[in-house]
Amino acid sequence: MTAGTTHQRLVRLHQVILEEREFTKTLDMNSLTEAMQEKEELIQVLAHANQLDEEDKTIANSIRNENRRNAYLFRATLGWIRETMEFFGKRTVSSSYSADASMIHSKVNGRLLSGRV
Repeated sequence: MTAGTTHQRLVRLHQVILEEREFTKTLDMNSLTEAMQEKEELIQVLAHANQLDEEDKTIANSIRNENRRNAYLFRATLGWIRETMEFFGKRTVSSSYSADASMIHSKVNGRLLSGRV
């Protein structure tokens, strides 16, 4: 990270957050990791800033909004992954009924992602 003013660091942080979203959408994990590291470094440096100019407050609000947008993307994606994993973990063969109308449970556990052939 290069040295600079608080304003320059805020502008760079905004750019990194936008890059982070694009890397996430394209699943570029190496670039995403680098962007996350740079973001953490910028946040640590900016944490020591005591006062912001009015122009910097506008950028800070934009950073907050974009960061929340990224967080929503990550949370929604994680929820989608969890739902997908639950789907593949469900029983694929339903229970059936015997001649006397009692339920017969199948022996298949339905794990499509068990790793067994």
